[in-house]
Amino acid sequence: MKVAAIQHDIVWERPDDNHTHLAPIIAAAAEAGARLIALTEMYATGFSMATERIAQPVDGPSAQFLIDQARVAGAWVCASIPTRHSDGLPTNRFVLAGPQGERHHYDKLHPFSYSGEHEHYRAGDRTITVDVEGVRVTPFVCYDLRFGDDFWAEAPTTDLYLVVANWPESRRTHWQTLLRARAIENQAYVVGANRVGSGGGVEYSGDSCIIDPFGELLAIGAPGVEEVIVADVDAGRVADVRATYPFLRDRRTFSAP
Repeated sequence: MKVAAIQHDIVWERPDDNHTHLAPIIAAAAEAGARLIALTEMYATGFSMATERIAQPVDGPSAQFLIDQARVAGAWVCASIPTRHSDGLPTNRFVLAGPQGERHHYDKLHPFSYSGEHEHYRAGDRTITVDVEGVRVTPFVCYDLRFGDDFWAEAPTTDLYLVVANWPESRRTHWQTLLRARAIENQAYVVGANRVGSGGGVEYSGDSCIIDPFGELLAIGAPGVEEVIVADVDAGRVADVRATYPFLRDRRTFSAP
């Protein structure tokens, strides 16, 4: 299966402008053969804490955009959206839309407290894994990348981890290193889709990448520019790497006496 990560700029807090900008880029990724197309974290607003302005209902326009794009492109399309609920704080919700109307969601487990995200968005309480055309895909959102134990827990049933992000340029080395570490330690593909440009006073360099289960870079975005990166992934490759190097079975779980 061919996957694409769209490394794009974001017009701050203006969903309609971002929808208009991204529609032809998604179409181009689909025309290149991508069956799974990833946009970024908070793809339609930027990483804003102004939830009173930007949070949308579960079936709001930014979720509907992903659903419509998946149908038009005939592919799976995903990103995260600030999502309002009837009770409590909004969530930073990853939405995965399928070409036949499928829809799955995951709420970011780890709000980024360094920037006060935890004061504006509540944490999710579960992970998900979705079979996308024979590839088992487990999504995470940005800061989740720092918590390797959550990735470890899903490794036995995951072929590909998908991380959408607004990861700042000032910590780009962390982004690059942690993505590769998650691939190597879990012997799975990792796709990281990160934004470029500036928003909220923060600069973003992109550095989106697709990494194979042995830690090899299959594709990487040029720093600071909008770009679509594409690579082939194969669940059989994951199985082969794990069979040849059976490291996962040597993990041990320790419990308190």
